[in-house]
Amino acid sequence: MTEPLYSLSISRLAPLLSRGEVSPVEVTEQLLDRIRRRNGELNAYLTVDETGARAQARDAEARLRREEATPLTGIPLALKDVLVTQGLRTTCASKILENFVPPYDATVCARLRQAGAVFLGKVNMDEFAMGSSTENSAFGPTLNPWHREHIPGGSSGGSAAAVAADLCIASLGSDTGGSIRQPASHCGVVGLKPTYGRVSRYGLVAYASSLDQIGPLTKEVRDAALLLQAIAGFDAKDSTSVPTPVPDYLEVLGQEIRGLKVGVPREYFGHGLDKEVEAAVQGALKTLASLGAELVEVSLPHTEYAVATYYVVAVAEASSNLARYDGVKYGLRAEGRNLLEMYAHTRTLGFGAEVRRRIMLGTYALSAGYYEAYYQKALQVRTLIRRDFEAAFEQCALLAAPVAPTPAFRLGEKVADPLTMYLSDIFTISANLAGIPGLSVPCGFSSLGLPIGLQLLGPPFGEAVLLQTASAFEQATDFHRRKAPF
Repeated sequence: MTEPLYSLSISRLAPLLSRGEVSPVEVTEQLLDRIRRRNGELNAYLTVDETGARAQARDAEARLRREEATPLTGIPLALKDVLVTQGLRTTCASKILENFVPPYDATVCARLRQAGAVFLGKVNMDEFAMGSSTENSAFGPTLNPWHREHIPGGSSGGSAAAVAADLCIASLGSDTGGSIRQPASHCGVVGLKPTYGRVSRYGLVAYASSLDQIGPLTKEVRDAALLLQAIAGFDAKDSTSVPTPVPDYLEVLGQEIRGLKVGVPREYFGHGLDKEVEAAVQGALKTLASLGAELVEVSLPHTEYAVATYYVVAVAEASSNLARYDGVKYGLRAEGRNLLEMYAHTRTLGFGAEVRRRIMLGTYALSAGYYEAYYQKALQVRTLIRRDFEAAFEQCALLAAPVAPTPAFRLGEKVADPLTMYLSDIFTISANLAGIPGLSVPCGFSSLGLPIGLQLLGPPFGEAVLLQTASAFEQATDFHRRKAPF
């Protein structure tokens, strides 16, 4: 084989492992060596677990010999540092949890361990998943492997960059307002946000509990289906987990999309959309049409209120969720002359500027006299946004749109202007407010060579139609085959 093992997808590597042509130890060592040599150029990993990865690789080798393998046995993965891992540091890219070592695994991590996957380590992110660029990390920004003066997207920027730079075979991220799909688009990989309740959130450190969802970032659509198959399903430990049967996501891959109605929301095309992004997405729509899909214009009339609604709901829930970091039970503890001073010093030293901003906004929105005006009103508008999608899906099987209004912007370009940064999520946050699944698949490149993604949105628990459509698009194009010049 001419290609290095670390450059392969799950779909290409798994058969080699099952036939014994390569070993999990060999693949893991190649990746650990590459991480040692190249991670410093991107700052994708915050913690590399060489000892744990080698032990898991040896276990995977034994499983393969016993013929007890799954398609993920021996596959080295990276985990966003918001997923708790037993015995392995979980920081959420925050000083307040810099030395926190969880005593248990998140459900998704436990399921991947059961499948025989290998955990290389934990990857960088915006602190507590609050951001769109991975510049808010307390441990420095992650860089885009396609162009290192640009952001990789966020908040799962480390996950996307690690996949694009071949520092892992695939990764898991979390998506609260686009945090899987947007970095996937900016780094030229596949990113899938499942339906709210499809994947257990147990062990996902909460940002906004009614919006957060865990999903895969991968080199190919088939890999996303494989990972989703492993992590999806009911979990009694998560009260929001839905006991809906999990279909075989691999069955739909390769099926044609002739006759499939694809909605094109008019509100996602127009003012503020970069011309290069629009050209790439329109080209992708033509490709879908050439494969037999029927394009139907639809309307999502409350889209203009999505950003404001999201930034009330999300920050209000963040204010509540982050109240637990007070220096008493775990994490950073600063000294003070009394309890209130200790709280104040701990939270001031432990949280970065963006996290403090969102806590203050959320606390204000929930305060007496303002709850009805802000949080309650936002919940009402959220219902209208969900109804927009319900009406649209009566006309079509799925929607196709841009992921982000521009290609990846330059590092530092929007740090001083939070509102402009928030608007970079305008095409992704509605899916979280409505709880529906979304997927980003590579569909083009800017004049600077930066990747651009096509966003597919489906009805609740419609991941299969997203994977079917993305797979058909992927097979008809070669954008996913281009590698970052890293």
